[in-house]
Amino acid sequence: MRLLISFAALFLSVILLQLGSGGIAPLDAISGVELAFSKGDIGLLGSAHFLGFFIGCWWAPRLMGSVGHSRAFAAFTAAGTIGILSHMLIIDAYAWMAMRVLSGLCVAGCYTIIESWLQAKVTNETRGRTMGVYRVVDIGGSLAAQLMISVLEPASYVSYNILAIVCCAALVPLVLTRIEQPQIPSAPRLRPSLAFKRSPLAAAGVISAGLTTAAFRMVGPLYGVEVGLSLDDIALFLAAFVLGGAISQYPAGWFADRYDRRWVLIWLSVFAILSCIVMVYFSASGTLAAFVTAGIFGFATFPIYSVAAAHAHDFASQDERVDLSAALMFLYATGAIASPWIVSSLIESHGPEAMFVFVSLAHVVLIVFGLVRMRARTSQTRTRYVYAPRTSFEIGKLLGRFRDRNGE
Repeated sequence: MRLLISFAALFLSVILLQLGSGGIAPLDAISGVELAFSKGDIGLLGSAHFLGFFIGCWWAPRLMGSVGHSRAFAAFTAAGTIGILSHMLIIDAYAWMAMRVLSGLCVAGCYTIIESWLQAKVTNETRGRTMGVYRVVDIGGSLAAQLMISVLEPASYVSYNILAIVCCAALVPLVLTRIEQPQIPSAPRLRPSLAFKRSPLAAAGVISAGLTTAAFRMVGPLYGVEVGLSLDDIALFLAAFVLGGAISQYPAGWFADRYDRRWVLIWLSVFAILSCIVMVYFSASGTLAAFVTAGIFGFATFPIYSVAAAHAHDFASQDERVDLSAALMFLYATGAIASPWIVSSLIESHGPEAMFVFVSLAHVVLIVFGLVRMRARTSQTRTRYVYAPRTSFEIGKLLGRFRDRNGE
């Protein structure tokens, strides 16, 4: 308990960071509609965020090595704050894309530093409790960030100023913490090919997860506007998606630890396709139907990354775990960079239902590939299923020892 209390400053920084940077995606989408941006441009804002996210994941460990944890955290937070504040100074979609790169850079950089700090301070005895609290804090902050859209006026300087203040406030707990800064960590090697070598199906799974969840989180507000949801409804719509994903982690983990993970991935993809059909069918059936179907969609799609990651680690040695986690994160970011623009362009051309047609096709491909891979080799001894947040390359170090059943 004393250790968790000592981490309170880090966890408070996570909450403030989620509120500030997490609220920018739905606000940008709604503001883009208000400012008559094209749907393709709104999608590119989400793609720009994940481009910045990837750059931050790669650069943060190196910057920490140069200036230390606290200074690096201040630099990334300042970049995110500048990106948020600049929105209403220049009303241009392409300028906003550059600003969203800064926001993505901030998220990845700050999470890298926080997770590096946690990794240096936890022990095998405290790792489980610490990661449990960290996951609750992260998901809780993400839920609250989606709900903030209901109280923020679109295309308003005040709204962006509020988010910038909250983002900047994330500096205060961490830089004032009395916890001693850890030693500078070594940066993980970025070897995307490692994921394909260990498990082609797992690599395809995390790409599919990036295509699916990034599309919904970045373009979901645009879909909500298209089907006639109010601003308050859109906030609850996005929150229902996150909540459904959070609830699904335990049952997904239970099945993934007891059955062949390839079948778990395949059935999750089947469930995702069915949830897309339900979303389209009930899109005009009222707000309650929209919330329930968004929760079902989140329940089906959120665990796919963690199940795919667990399957990849089944074929990895212990000294490959960190590099493999970084490779999987890279592949997720690749899918996440592409999907918002593709989906928003499809919505512009074919209507809001096109988003779920795209997601369904991605999962059809995953199902077919999964069935093919099941004929290629037999199942492997399973490591432990671990809920894997898509936050930074450093998360692999925090979760690495959970993978081995005797590692605690």
